[in-house]
Amino acid sequence: MRHAVAVAAAVLCLPLLGAWSVPGAPPGAGRPLPERMADTGGGSQLITAEAATTGSTTGTVTWWQRSGTGGRWEEAGSAPARFGANGLADGATRRQGTGTTPTGLYDLPFAFGIEPAPEGVRHPYRRVGPDSWWCQDNDSRAYNRWSEPLAADCRPSEAEHLVGYRPQYAYALVIGFNYRKPVRGRGAGVFLHVHGDGATAGCVSVPADAMRRLLRWADPSRAPHIAVGTADGPTAITRY
Repeated sequence: MRHAVAVAAAVLCLPLLGAWSVPGAPPGAGRPLPERMADTGGGSQLITAEAATTGSTTGTVTWWQRSGTGGRWEEAGSAPARFGANGLADGATRRQGTGTTPTGLYDLPFAFGIEPAPEGVRHPYRRVGPDSWWCQDNDSRAYNRWSEPLAADCRPSEAEHLVGYRPQYAYALVIGFNYRKPVRGRGAGVFLHVHGDGATAGCVSVPADAMRRLLRWADPSRAPHIAVGTADGPTAITRY
C-alpha cells in the first residue's frame, strides 16, 4: 500500500516538479533561468532579455535577485520586450548599423533619462539636457560615450541627440556592450529603454512603468548585469 501511495503522489506532482522530470525535456529546464546560465556576472541581481530566435523582434525581460551567497534566484518582475528591427546578433561579431540587438552578458554602467530619476533610484542617474549626445562616430575619440556638449570630432549625423528621443529615453540604462574598450564598427549606444513605436534600432525596450520599476530595483551594490539571448542555439541565453 505504501508503494502504491508513493507512486500516485509522484504522478500527481509531475507538473509541479518542473520540466526536468519529464523524459525528453532539456536538462535543468525547470530551474530558474539564472541557475541554468553559464555566467550571471557575479552579483546578486540579473536582468534577462530573451527572444525566441535571432529573427525575433519581441520577447521578455525578467529581473531576478537572490539572497546571500549561493542563494536561489527568484523572479522580481517581468515585462514584454522589443529588440532590434532585424532581430538579434552575436555580440562578439555584431556590426554597427545592422539594426540588431547584441547578445551576451553585460554590466550596466549608469542610468539616464529625460525625466527626473524615479524616487528611490540607487543606480547612478544622469539627467538628459539640451546638450546631451551619445557619440556613435567611429572616427571620434568620444566613440560610444555620452558627450556633453557634442565632442568637436564627433559628427552630429553620427550621434544621437538624446533629448530628441522621447519617449524612448524618458528612462534608460546603459548596456555595457562595447563600452569598456570600444571596438570601432562593433556598435554604440545600446540601451535598455522605454518602448517607442515599434522595434528598436538595436536596443532592448520595455514599457515605461517597467522601466521605472527596474530603475528602483537596480542596486549597484549587488552588481546587476543584463544577459541578452535566445531560447536556444548558438546565441542561447544560457550560454552567457
